[in-house]
Amino acid sequence: MISQAAAAPVATAPPLGAPRRRSSFNRYRLAPLILISGNVVLFALFFVWPGAIGFMYSFTDYRGIGDADFVGLENYRALFEDTAFFAAFTRTLFYAVMTVPLTYVLSLAVASLLVSKFTRGKGVARVIFFIPWLLSPIVTGVIWRWMFGENFGLVNFLIQSMGGSSVLWQSDANLSLMVVVLASAWGGMAFNMLLFIAAIKNVPTEYYEAAELDGANSWAKFRNITLPGIAPTSFLVILLSTLGAIKEFAMIQALNSGGPGTENNLLVQYIYRSGFQNGQVGYASAASMVLMAILLVIALAQLWVNKRRSANR
Repeated sequence: MISQAAAAPVATAPPLGAPRRRSSFNRYRLAPLILISGNVVLFALFFVWPGAIGFMYSFTDYRGIGDADFVGLENYRALFEDTAFFAAFTRTLFYAVMTVPLTYVLSLAVASLLVSKFTRGKGVARVIFFIPWLLSPIVTGVIWRWMFGENFGLVNFLIQSMGGSSVLWQSDANLSLMVVVLASAWGGMAFNMLLFIAAIKNVPTEYYEAAELDGANSWAKFRNITLPGIAPTSFLVILLSTLGAIKEFAMIQALNSGGPGTENNLLVQYIYRSGFQNGQVGYASAASMVLMAILLVIALAQLWVNKRRSANR
């Protein structure tokens, strides 16, 4: 009798506890979905939906007003027959090849100095070097345009003050592109610097202590310890810098508008002029899809190279 009475509560316990477990389980599943729902809605509204519309427009002759008649692959055929498109594509690759290594070297050099035990005033230096990241790309372009203006720029003023002649920073295509590269490296250095500072600090100090006992100099420690230790961060910096360089627009538009003329038109400037100045929305949409494909190929290629390099270690 006693054993049966004691067993009764045990038999009824699971039904009473089951709803509570289901409630907790549902709560833990719904909470992350609720937290990310805002980002999902914004991503779908401002990226997925415009991308889908642009993809559909790329198969039409839409000009911003009127009907969008289906033309199939005609926009893509015309795009690959346009010498201006290939000129913009070549100039974009040249700009990225120049900008990305310079940004990487400057960011890593500044980060290495700011984590060195021999550097003084690190707090103030970090604030100063981080200022470019706080500025809008448009403001960055305006600043560098005033610095390298041909008739009013600070650089030409200093050159003329020392007895030299003014340099055609805006009229010469190569010099104008060089100014754009320097401005891009200056503007992109700040954020990458913070990434490198965090990565260098995460390298175990025991490695450096062991290297000092073996008599390694600073360059040997940097080459054999620091660089391998920050390899994942280096990959991230190179990937983001490459993608950012290929789709750069605001800073270049404010600095020289892709000039002189159309000599320094990058892909985004080419798309902007085709869609907004010439009213060829369908054609510009096709160019945008090609640009997206280029960015995707570059990202996948860099991921593949990084995966192979990690697997060989």
